[in-house]
Amino acid sequence: MTARGRRLLARLVTTLVAGLAGILTVGALPAAADSVGIGQYVALGDSYAAGQGASAAGDYLDKCLRSPNSYPALLDAAKQIHLRANAACTGATTSSVADKQLSALKQSTRLVTLTVGAADLGLSQVLAACTTGAPTQCQEAIRLANLLLPAECGEGSELGRRLTDLYAEVAAAAPNALIVATGYPLLFEPVQDDPNRALQAQINDATTRLNCTIQKAVADSRAAGVNIGYLDVTGVFAGHGIGCGCAVPFINPPDTGINAFHPTVAGYVAYAEAISAVLPSSWGD
Repeated sequence: MTARGRRLLARLVTTLVAGLAGILTVGALPAAADSVGIGQYVALGDSYAAGQGASAAGDYLDKCLRSPNSYPALLDAAKQIHLRANAACTGATTSSVADKQLSALKQSTRLVTLTVGAADLGLSQVLAACTTGAPTQCQEAIRLANLLLPAECGEGSELGRRLTDLYAEVAAAAPNALIVATGYPLLFEPVQDDPNRALQAQINDATTRLNCTIQKAVADSRAAGVNIGYLDVTGVFAGHGIGCGCAVPFINPPDTGINAFHPTVAGYVAYAEAISAVLPSSWGD
């Protein structure tokens, strides 16, 4: 972990602790897992797992926009967690994770984190259309994204089917691993007199239904025998989204170029802390 990351972590721990209880809402660790040795860890997923948003434009490690301030890199600082690979890549969908990232998994892998689903919806295109395009372009982008999502939380959906298929493939490739599937933060803290308040609420609603879809897919996969849990991060990001007017924002605003709409360094610290809180205590010794 960088010195900056450690300082941010120290400042944020007190704020985050209250939101950490119960965030692994589906699934629990097997009792024997607490006594394992070093946890061989592989991170999979999209730009949120790669760490986009946490580095300056020219400081990313590769074309996948992996950052040394990503939540996988921060988790690697724990003594009993060894990041064997961060295979995540910006723009990754459920299908590209299955096709290009699963080769990083091994029999020895003990922990897999997975943040994926937003790119299936074209969420980056939605945000681009809704911040720089015409209103009709924005609404069409939202309509297309909604085709893959359930109308209501708890219902089945095309994205849900893709996720359950992917979780089964991850479990097959890493049969001894705990899989932690993370959700996404709500991007906006709508301000009452903001002219874009209604649009921001629409995007937050789509994110909520995306998170519900991930949570349901995790529950269905767990019922089928997959050792997986869902991590809700909306609580730890609450009050730190775009428009929060807060001292420590967790999301980069629209005018930050390639980093826009992705977590800041502090946001990735929040992700790492939330994941750490649900892992076996011996992994952090």
